[in-house]
Amino acid sequence: MSTQLEHVSVVKKSNIYFDGKCISHNVIFPDGTKKSVGVIFPSSLRFNTGAPETMEIVGGLCKVRLADASEWHSYGAGQEFKVAANSYFDIETLETLDYVCHFG
Repeated sequence: MSTQLEHVSVVKKSNIYFDGKCISHNVIFPDGTKKSVGVIFPSSLRFNTGAPETMEIVGGLCKVRLADASEWHSYGAGQEFKVAANSYFDIETLETLDYVCHFG
């Protein structure tokens, strides 16, 4: 896992979700691919997906339950989880979570 993203454009306007519990910025690569880089403050949230997503955990701890699953799985720095397109996941952040969301 790299500690930085190289050769990107950053959209200056932030994405603010869930009354400020999740804040991110969109990052665009030269080939047109997009990622989102952000933080989720301690909370329990549900995210809906359009495209498939890979959530890379950069820092912090969380528990995740994918759509229609009954079990929660824990993730920390250096780990990732995948979410199908047109789906959702529940996340409980146990401390402030830094993440990169890879779309597609």
